[in-house]
Amino acid sequence: MRILVVGGTGFIGAPIVREIARQDHDVAIYHRGETRVNLPAFVREIVDPSSITPIRNFLPEVFDFRPDVVIHTMAMGLEDSQAAVAAFAGRAGRFVLLSSGDVYRAYGRFTKIEPGPIDNELLCEEAPLRTVLFPYRGKASSKDVLQYWYEKILAERVVLSEPRLPGTVLRLPKVYGPGGNEDLATIYRYRHHPNWRWTHGFVENVAAAIVLAATHPRAEGRVYNAGEAYTPMIAERLASLPASTLEPDLVSPFEFAQNIAFDTSRIRTELGYRETVSDEEGFQRTLRAAYSKPQN
Repeated sequence: MRILVVGGTGFIGAPIVREIARQDHDVAIYHRGETRVNLPAFVREIVDPSSITPIRNFLPEVFDFRPDVVIHTMAMGLEDSQAAVAAFAGRAGRFVLLSSGDVYRAYGRFTKIEPGPIDNELLCEEAPLRTVLFPYRGKASSKDVLQYWYEKILAERVVLSEPRLPGTVLRLPKVYGPGGNEDLATIYRYRHHPNWRWTHGFVENVAAAIVLAATHPRAEGRVYNAGEAYTPMIAERLASLPASTLEPDLVSPFEFAQNIAFDTSRIRTELGYRETVSDEEGFQRTLRAAYSKPQN
């Protein structure tokens, strides 16, 4: 299988590429050339310095690769999703979008942009989505910045509505691992909310879920939550983690009575997904990476 990864050098993109290569697929990455990572020698790199978010155009070399599947790690909203789907419709067999748990109504209630009562049912893929769009626009400094136009709900609609390019959507949890969220601040800083639950995922496990969905024929037209099988409370996580000197976040105005806890059974049942790295090992490797960095 020939797989194109738009991105491919970032925190999540690089593990995706390594997982594709491990499975002996042909893989090419399309990126700006600003981030260098260690990838298998046979990975084809298509460098386009103008490919900044939102990506509106693609170099001809991308289409010369003739991808069977496109995994887009950088489509953040309506415009770039429309551009990518239009570019690859009829030229690729499948389009895979990396989305987010922030599409769910529960996330909007957690951040207090969405009206309504607390609902702590596990978030399956059919759970209600936000009715209030553009969740970060209030933080935007101008109309040109990502926070202003970011909206994964609109991106998902585009990807799942083009009959000439079957789509698959992966809704990602809070991802952690070497190179990202290394200090596990998303756990330690909220220790004063011991009963709160937020689904996490070790970066290599998330990458494996993405590649599985990208290569499995049953995943066409489907939406999948990625993340751990069980989402512990903060107190449960801390019981198995070492102490941290990180200061608690006492100023975030979120509604911590509202959990962001995924039901990840669909990808496990339909596609046979299983973690390749245990939660314990994932946390240990993440903290080791953080502690090994020089301290300022």
